[in-house]
Amino acid sequence: MAFLAVSSLSKDFYGLKALDRLHFSLEQGEILGIIGPNGAGKTTLFNIISGLLRPTEGQIHFRGVPIHHLKPHQIAMAGIARTFQIGKPFSNFTVLKNVLVALGHRFYPGLLSSAARFEKEAHVGEARELLARVGVEAYQGSIAKNLPLGFKKQLEIARALALDPSLLLLDEPMAGLQYEESERLAGLIRRLQEEGISIILIEHNMQAVMDLSERIVVLDHGVKIAEGSPEEIRTNPQVIEAYIGREERVA
Repeated sequence: MAFLAVSSLSKDFYGLKALDRLHFSLEQGEILGIIGPNGAGKTTLFNIISGLLRPTEGQIHFRGVPIHHLKPHQIAMAGIARTFQIGKPFSNFTVLKNVLVALGHRFYPGLLSSAARFEKEAHVGEARELLARVGVEAYQGSIAKNLPLGFKKQLEIARALALDPSLLLLDEPMAGLQYEESERLAGLIRRLQEEGISIILIEHNMQAVMDLSERIVVLDHGVKIAEGSPEEIRTNPQVIEAYIGREERVA
């Protein structure tokens, strides 16, 4: 049984088919890359897996249990967390408090009840451990909006890890990063895999997705046009034509 199984998944927006009978699976502990041009349906796929959208057709099973009908908080509690292409921290909160807010899903039954228990010592300690885990503990007192982009991306991952996921959905984590920042983030992603977290990675940085992924699924206009190892995708003529354009761009 696959860790995550996507079966015949389709999503229509007022006649526009964003996903068309998509199917793939993810094994536990695997990093799966999802690539494709803008508008291929990648973020729509993440929105459906994380419960922000309902599919028009098809099913998603996580650990053998259907989740495509669940709400976002129920999917998060089941063990799936995600980041967003454009990070959305609480800009005027400190880095530490951003993680404390994310930790709240386990401790606070409702928003109002969080006020009196927001910064208990145990919660603060766990938040600091998460910041150390992603490499931004030195910035815990900084205001989130003042962080360099690379550290904002790491904070976004820390907030996702606060949900204690077994599956992490990363939506273009390398976008806008310089080479050294991308390398630092790639190292973090590898460490998370070594810790046993399964990862689905949407990424336009071809070198990063080729280096990190064990398998890659390629989408074009909502349709899966290829699936295979990085080397198979790198040399696939249909991928080169539909997405890459020129072979040397994936060399």
